[in-house]
Amino acid sequence: MLNPTPDHPVAIVTPGTFPIPSGRSSSVELVAIKVGERLRLTHNMPLHVFGVKTRKLPSRQMIDGVLYVRCPRQAYIRQIYARMKRLKPALIQVENRPRYAHYLKRRLGRQYPVILSLHSLTFLTRPHISSRRLLQCLRSVDIILVNSRYLKEEIIKLDSGLRDKIAVNHLGVDPELFPSRWSEEHQLTREEQLKALGWSGSKVILFVGRLIPIKGVHHLLKAMPQVLEQQPDAKLLIVGGAFYGSNRITPYVAQLQRLARPLGDAVRFIPYVPHERVAEWFRLADTVVVPSSEREAFGLVNVEAMASGVPVVASQAGGMSEVIEHNQTGLLVPLTAIEQELPNSILTLLQNKEYAQLLGEQGRQRVLERFTWHHTAERLAELYHSLQKQ
Repeated sequence: MLNPTPDHPVAIVTPGTFPIPSGRSSSVELVAIKVGERLRLTHNMPLHVFGVKTRKLPSRQMIDGVLYVRCPRQAYIRQIYARMKRLKPALIQVENRPRYAHYLKRRLGRQYPVILSLHSLTFLTRPHISSRRLLQCLRSVDIILVNSRYLKEEIIKLDSGLRDKIAVNHLGVDPELFPSRWSEEHQLTREEQLKALGWSGSKVILFVGRLIPIKGVHHLLKAMPQVLEQQPDAKLLIVGGAFYGSNRITPYVAQLQRLARPLGDAVRFIPYVPHERVAEWFRLADTVVVPSSEREAFGLVNVEAMASGVPVVASQAGGMSEVIEHNQTGLLVPLTAIEQELPNSILTLLQNKEYAQLLGEQGRQRVLERFTWHHTAERLAELYHSLQKQ
């Protein structure tokens, strides 16, 4: 690996699905932005972040010392390859697209280290890629970077020979953007927001995320009748849409709306909220519920809730138990008993404010110690330096 310099920067390649930077993109782009900013700030590391070109954004733009290079959507990865040949980067990190990583590695050769950074299992399965093609991609890159030990073990199941090239780097949050809801200032703001919603004095349950089956929102709606039976002032806020930056109604969203209808004004759907404004909704919550399926690799919403001082109720699935400590920073519910246990766990927090506050404050402390973007960037910088020595 070359030493990163302005003439040979680190190149981060985003999937090309959403413009970057943008308030209407996925968590994949968010991670690239947040980690890139901190690598530049802390290590003065020269960085080029590649993304898709749009009519509103220039082809090249320097923001906070990071150069964003935007390529046409058509033949996106071939456009990036052409730029890489001229750029001669110190290393290339490809976000969540095994095919792109393999394409660049095969064409650029051994002298350019390629890191494949995986955020989920989505692009490791059909219809996105066949098993044979996936293994070819995974074996070709120099490092496979994953956001949880769970995701590492899932990849090892595909090929145990990949174990030594997999590195785990948990994701983070900016605690200044997600302040604790228990501070006096934010308590007052919270009361004003609840009043504006007509929910003064209510106990607020919050879901934030995409409205897709893997996120398990149906489990939460099915739990609400039992919650309301014992806590009549409970309210459920569902923040998000089926797609990033869109509020299109899918069959699953329609199913959720049908489940919510008998619950009346106890449930409210909030359309897609840009990431820079999502902290306002965490502040309202007495608990955040993350009832995702087994395939949830990390769940960024967990650390955002914890940074906000809100206790989390999450399914004991995927990589989420690596973030949440049961009875310490939140509550974990076994997936096999989620319909029975989810209402009980929610009620435990709604009916015991002191316990909820304790878990929330301990959750924020855990984030400050382990799950900030600074921590994520420092671990990544160490990984880059280890490649230099090879």
